[in-house]
Amino acid sequence: MQSRITGTTMPVLEFVLEPNESVISEAGELSWMGSSIQMTTHTQFAGGGGLFGVLKRVAGGGSIFMTEYRAIGAAGEVAFATKLPGHIVPVEVSPGHEYMIHRHGFLCATPQIQISVGFQQSLGAGIFGGSGFLLQHLSGQGTAWLELSGELVVRDLAAGENLRVHPGHVGAFQSSVSFQITTVPGIKNMIFGGDGLFLASLTGPGRVWLQTLPIAKLAHAIDHYLPHQTRDATEGGVVGGIVGSILDGMKR
Repeated sequence: MQSRITGTTMPVLEFVLEPNESVISEAGELSWMGSSIQMTTHTQFAGGGGLFGVLKRVAGGGSIFMTEYRAIGAAGEVAFATKLPGHIVPVEVSPGHEYMIHRHGFLCATPQIQISVGFQQSLGAGIFGGSGFLLQHLSGQGTAWLELSGELVVRDLAAGENLRVHPGHVGAFQSSVSFQITTVPGIKNMIFGGDGLFLASLTGPGRVWLQTLPIAKLAHAIDHYLPHQTRDATEGGVVGGIVGSILDGMKR
């Protein structure tokens, strides 16, 4: 198996798979593939733990379906592009070398990688889309590729070294890093600081990947520019609003 990351602002991960080699991703991640690649969508894989593994994956913010891309008869290419400007990060996973990643951070992996819920905490209605704060746990044996948005800052924390981070900027970290959600210190800071009510507290030892473009902050920044002309468009969400505006323009 050969892989390469192409591009800068919107990178794409390209594979050349030898016959019978495969990679997995959540359903809907494919960008393009060669004619020798066979797609098979499952609810589980060899290392997935059956129905319980599926439930853990969904609880961790993942999809119920996973798709395997396997080269049949001849070598073939398959590619996965990022959904937002950012970076693709490969990590080697093995027992004792596991990872916690943000809920949208999994791009693809070799077949023996397992995905489950790693951390889940409700932070109040309306925060992080009203679904609380979720981290996925990567375990098993193999390579996983992570999708982190914006620029990437890597910090290697020494034993006992602490870093407090806005939760949306937590991209990934090694499982050796201790993690907990804390409140912003001081009542005035909570009310007037404008940085939210919560911080993620990360304590070493281990490596931490920070992302500069949290999806929630991006959504908040562009929300003002999205159409909210009618109640129907608003209730239909972003896609409904955009489609409604296009149709309105065509009628005129």
